[in-house]
Amino acid sequence: MKYSLLDIALVAEGEQPGAALHGAVPLARAAARSGYHRVWYAEHHNMPRIASAATSVLIAHVAANTEGIRLGAGGVMLPNHSPLLIAEQFGTLAALHPDRIDLGLGRAPGSDQNTMLALRRGPESADAFPRDVLELQGYLSGRTRIPGVRATPGDGSNVPLYILGSSLFGAQLAAALGLPYAFASHFAPAALHAAVRTYRSEFRPSEGQPEPYLIVAAGLAAAPTPEEAAEQHRAALRGRARMFLARGATLTDEDVDALLDTPAGSQIRDMMRYTAVGTPEQVHAYLADLAEQTGADELMLAPAAPARADRLRAVELVTAPTTVSAS
Repeated sequence: MKYSLLDIALVAEGEQPGAALHGAVPLARAAARSGYHRVWYAEHHNMPRIASAATSVLIAHVAANTEGIRLGAGGVMLPNHSPLLIAEQFGTLAALHPDRIDLGLGRAPGSDQNTMLALRRGPESADAFPRDVLELQGYLSGRTRIPGVRATPGDGSNVPLYILGSSLFGAQLAAALGLPYAFASHFAPAALHAAVRTYRSEFRPSEGQPEPYLIVAAGLAAAPTPEEAAEQHRAALRGRARMFLARGATLTDEDVDALLDTPAGSQIRDMMRYTAVGTPEQVHAYLADLAEQTGADELMLAPAAPARADRLRAVELVTAPTTVSAS
């Protein structure tokens, strides 16, 4: 079983985004030391607590300050962008850092409706996602679908593509195109098992992917003691409640806990249904069970703690299974 890491360059209370972006480097280095397979960065917009909006720029920074570990987008929200520009950006990354770059693709806006309009994206943009994926794939494979247009850099780079999703749509598209599939169960758990069944049952082998490859995401709250891990988890729940239920309001922890006990709060709790909480031994047991339930080839872990030091420690504590067996 492979462990990987999902990072959003979380901006701590009272700090500037630059601190979060620089903080991505030690977290990626910790993942490399812990035997993780890759680190991905997610595209979000108009979210003051998330600094990973320009994924390709952040990947370039981390790649220049790490060695060996794979890096990529988890993901680029392709309808926000021209496929040619994304091919050029990730082709550039692949030219600078050979055999280290991945490209996960999603179709959501990664923000709210007003921000979607500011991105010059209309409500119908998502409908073009399958066509955009094929266009992008053409640029990267050296088989462009647009006569006379090639990506430089990017042409023939064969940067690996992954389809991201939280519903059956992504599973069906990944299966139809014969691409690996990553399910966002760390924040959208409801359709996980149905999507996994759909992906596996409908998968069509492709030239580069003869068999299905499934990545399942899970939250991570790990500490030396169960009590510390539980407190990390509670802090993460409070953070999400403030973001989704009380944006702009100043609430005490007690106020937020009361919110979490409401029906709306139960939805926040359910968002984090698939979160491994506890000591390293408890986390490994939870993740092994999740992998067995889903048949995942890889688990993508999203550290949940609001404090960067706690996220870093969680990654250092929860080493990849191959690392555990080797010791």
